[in-house]
Amino acid sequence: MNSSDQAAPDAVAVISTVIGTQACSGVGSFRFWFADSRWEWSDELAAIYGYEPGEVEPTTELLLSHKHPDDLEDLGSAVTAAINAGAPVCGRHRIVDAAGETHEVFIVGDHLVDDDGQVIGTTGHYIDVTDRLEEERQDVLDETVPELVEARAEIEQAKGALILMYGISAEQAFKVLRWRSQETNIKLREVAAQIVEDVRSLNPHLPGCRTRFDHLLLTVHQRRRQS
Repeated sequence: MNSSDQAAPDAVAVISTVIGTQACSGVGSFRFWFADSRWEWSDELAAIYGYEPGEVEPTTELLLSHKHPDDLEDLGSAVTAAINAGAPVCGRHRIVDAAGETHEVFIVGDHLVDDDGQVIGTTGHYIDVTDRLEEERQDVLDETVPELVEARAEIEQAKGALILMYGISAEQAFKVLRWRSQETNIKLREVAAQIVEDVRSLNPHLPGCRTRFDHLLLTVHQRRRQS
C-alpha cells in the first residue's frame, strides 16, 4: 500500500467524522412509476419527511401535503411535468416534515427503465441540505489528510459545478460529493475529478442540461477517473 493510501489514526478519525464511514445522512432514494403514479421510497427518505419506516405509504398527495406554503413551484408541478415529458423528477424544493420543521432539499433524478430499456418512470435521490457543514471541519480535513490537500483544486472545481447547477452553497456542494463518494465507495478526489471531466461535455445553452448533469452525477462511478 502506498503512503498516500494510508492515514495516521488521527486522520482516520477526521475522515470518519467529516467524510463518514456509513451512508451519508440526509439522503434518501425513491422510485416513481408513471403508469400508475406509484411511489417507492427508502427509509431514509421517509425520515426526511418525518416518518418511521413503513408508517405511511408514499403518494403524490402525501408529498404535496408537505409542500412549503410559500413555494410557488411545488413537487406536484415537477411530477406532472415529468409524466407529460417522460422525464426525471428533479428540482429544488422546500418541504415541511411531519413535525412541522422546514427542510431544503433538491432532487437528483434519472430515468427508470424496464428490461427493454423503455422509460417507465423516474428514480433518484432527495438530498437534504438544510444542515450546513461546519467550515472548521473542512479546514481540519485539509490540514490532516495530505491526499485531499493535493486534490483540493479538483474538489473545488467539482464543488463549483454543483453550485452552478443546483444553486447551493459550498458546504452543501461538499456534502453532495461526500454522498457520492460514500455510496459508490470511491475516493472523494476520484469522484471530484470525474465530475470535472464530465462537466466539460455539457453545453449549458442546450435544453435539458440540468437533467443531463443529474444523470452524470448518479452514474459517476461508471466512468470514474482515478487520479
